Amino acid sequence: MNKILITGGAGFIPSCLAERLVIDPNNYVVIFDNLITGSKEKLPSNQFKNWRFIKGDVNNYNDISSVMLSHSFDYVFHYAALVGVQRTLTHPVMVLDDIQGIKNVLDLCKNTGVKRVFFSSSSEVYGEPVEFPQNEDTTPLNSKLPYAIVKNVGEAFLKSYKKEFGLDYTIFRFFNTYGPKQSTDFVMSKFIRAALKNKEITAYGDGKQTRTFCYIDDNIETTYNALTKNMFLNDVVNVGNDKETSIIDLAKMIIKLTKSKSKIVHLPPLKEGDMTRRKPDIAKMKELLGRPLLPIEAGIKKVIDSGNF
Repeated sequence: MNKILITGGAGFIPSCLAERLVIDPNNYVVIFDNLITGSKEKLPSNQFKNWRFIKGDVNNYNDISSVMLSHSFDYVFHYAALVGVQRTLTHPVMVLDDIQGIKNVLDLCKNTGVKRVFFSSSSEVYGEPVEFPQNEDTTPLNSKLPYAIVKNVGEAFLKSYKKEFGLDYTIFRFFNTYGPKQSTDFVMSKFIRAALKNKEITAYGDGKQTRTFCYIDDNIETTYNALTKNMFLNDVVNVGNDKETSIIDLAKMIIKLTKSKSKIVHLPPLKEGDMTRRKPDIAKMKELLGRPLLPIEAGIKKVIDSGNF
């Protein structure tokens, strides 16, 4: 049996990963979360008996060490982090605290025989783009925001622990993943929620900044396949979509699909943290996924049909 730890496991993406992992009875999954931004409502169904939830904070060594030392995990998905643009800009010191959590997890991994660590990095590490598509190996990482710096430091930790201690890893750089369980303070879910209530949809600046939106199932199958097929060992993988959508076009698309009466209202541009473009090179992701990605309109319809608002 594979014993797997997911830190931050009550959050959007990691809780969906947990749901995918517990389908296989050969996996035993421990979900670890401090519930600051996560929710128990996102945990897997109780019909599955091969998982448990433990409340704790990875930044507290005593919390995480008691769990890791008592379970001897085979694999660790370190997804715990303070997330959300506004939240991370408002609480930069809390963001920097996550560096301690990264170090805690990796020290325990190297000392307890963990075979491989999977780390959730972010498209934010690229900062303001200097080349397209943004490639894992050639695009400079130039963001100065605390959240992106922490992710970049985390990547450096993983590469260093591999070099010095032989701890294997895979780094996922996530680009704007969305789906039914996403919190309502992210752009996709926020726009859909507003449209369904015929409320104003607010866009920062002119709304021409672009993002590439990845449906949650595409994200999960990619990362799941990296584990089960043992692919991209000690490597970095962009996980996103390569179809750019401007924020203003996203708002218009959601209004159309929901038949909403919402009006688009422009707010002043954010002072920092709102990059003009994102477009990842997803050649590695496509190799892992092995099928076409879900088009954005189909993904939005799935979120709307879920009724999870």
